[in-house]
Amino acid sequence: MIRLENVTRVYRLGDAEVQALAGVSLTIAEGSFTALMGPSGSGKSTLLHILGLLDRPTDGRYFLQGQDVGDLPDAQRTLLRRHTIGFVFQFFHLLPRLSARGNVELPMLFAGVPSEERKERAMAALAAVGLTHRASHRPDQLSGGERQRVALARAVVMRPKLLLADEPTGNLDRVSAGEIMELITGLNRQGLTVVLVTHDPAIAAYAERVLRMADGQIVGEGKL
Repeated sequence: MIRLENVTRVYRLGDAEVQALAGVSLTIAEGSFTALMGPSGSGKSTLLHILGLLDRPTDGRYFLQGQDVGDLPDAQRTLLRRHTIGFVFQFFHLLPRLSARGNVELPMLFAGVPSEERKERAMAALAAVGLTHRASHRPDQLSGGERQRVALARAVVMRPKLLLADEPTGNLDRVSAGEIMELITGLNRQGLTVVLVTHDPAIAAYAERVLRMADGQIVGEGKL
């Protein structure tokens, strides 16, 4: 599914350069579940953003499903991201004026999916996370765990091959976090490739493979 070859990412801050990634090489198999752990500033989120085509490497190569995506034009990257990758973030990023169903429909709206099909697929995605009874509720009418379920439904409604999750339980209580992780694990069992960033060993323990990062490099690997 994923192959990185000596990927670096350097940011320029005024006259200074900050190396966020320092020669990362990595292979992630289709259908696997990988967790990235490490202290703040270790490069976890930068690596996830590169994997999600939200950022580009300064140097090195990135192959996604065998395709070298490092130099793709922005329009092609957008299409590939829309149809291949789902995202879940710590802060949900739901639009406050839309209902749960409306938020789940958004990716399909941008992709030009017809209205009736959008509704059917959104309701099916909400059913998969146990929220059909909350489909008409706005985000401010939902609990944190319910908001993250909506965000997860939105992430998978386009039937991606890869799910990228950046601290998806960071704003949740322990019970809600466990429920979200059970949902993500269930999606992985159905064949979805998952890469998850977390600082929490209990969350990383859901993954079959844990990569530890420090100073922009992968410095260790193993199951917790």
